[in-house]
Amino acid sequence: MQVTEHKAVQVHAFVKTGRTHLMDAMPVRMSQVLNGWAQQIRANIEHLQGLQPSLQALAQGGTAVGTGINAHPEFAARFSRQLSTLTGVQFAPGKDLFALIGSQDTAVAVSGQLKATAVSLMKIANDLRWMNSGPLAGLGEIELEALQPGSSIMPGKVNPVIPEATAMVAAQVIGSDATITVAGQSGNFELNVMLPIIAQNLLSSIELLANASRLLADKAIASFKVNESRLQEALSRNPILVTALNPIIGYQKAAEIAKAAYKQGRPVIDVALEHTDLQRSELEVLLNPEKLTAGGI
Repeated sequence: MQVTEHKAVQVHAFVKTGRTHLMDAMPVRMSQVLNGWAQQIRANIEHLQGLQPSLQALAQGGTAVGTGINAHPEFAARFSRQLSTLTGVQFAPGKDLFALIGSQDTAVAVSGQLKATAVSLMKIANDLRWMNSGPLAGLGEIELEALQPGSSIMPGKVNPVIPEATAMVAAQVIGSDATITVAGQSGNFELNVMLPIIAQNLLSSIELLANASRLLADKAIASFKVNESRLQEALSRNPILVTALNPIIGYQKAAEIAKAAYKQGRPVIDVALEHTDLQRSELEVLLNPEKLTAGGI
């Protein structure tokens, strides 16, 4: 998250074409894109931290079925104190040992939030892949760090291996969550016997996400370069900038200008000059991409 926020500061000056439905839309700053990513990760961290109290509630002392048969009355409390001393984490006996032994709801909740984190990482990885696509026949908005000599078949072709690896990690974590969900619902009466497969998948998901997040931050986000000339070229020909004229000329007229600019392959400002009474100086202010990233009317 910190790496992404730092990169956002570095690329704040760059304005790019925004996209919805993979189609050209209103402009955004590169910093707005990266800060959006950082907020996704921040929200996931906060949600995971919110589950920590549940993870610190222990089932020890419930013994066979949750009644505590054959356990010393102080065992659960003493065990929790000793574990807290050894780990530095404040553990405590669970409020209801029947629930903790008969179900694995907390593990399912943690896995669900890990899945949400994986979904966020896949979104970020895919954005990076799209922006890096090309370099000539794609978007080519950024250039990711080259981490391999190139394609094993096509000389000079450098693939976005870190975002691709991150996407695969995300897919695995999403699959592991499905396994944990099935295992969590498979508890019968006073015991869920599927803790081994839950633990294996949960620990694997944590390790995979930790490694992928670190690599994505250090080897993709921190090191990519912005292709400013490509950004400016796309912005100058983006007919959707005419959206800024809606309050002045109306939606219908703006749509006509956008379609004409796209069909003729001309800058929208030139077409707007022909279809409105606005002066070039006025249009340059109204259609300024940097100004349009601030929103408002």
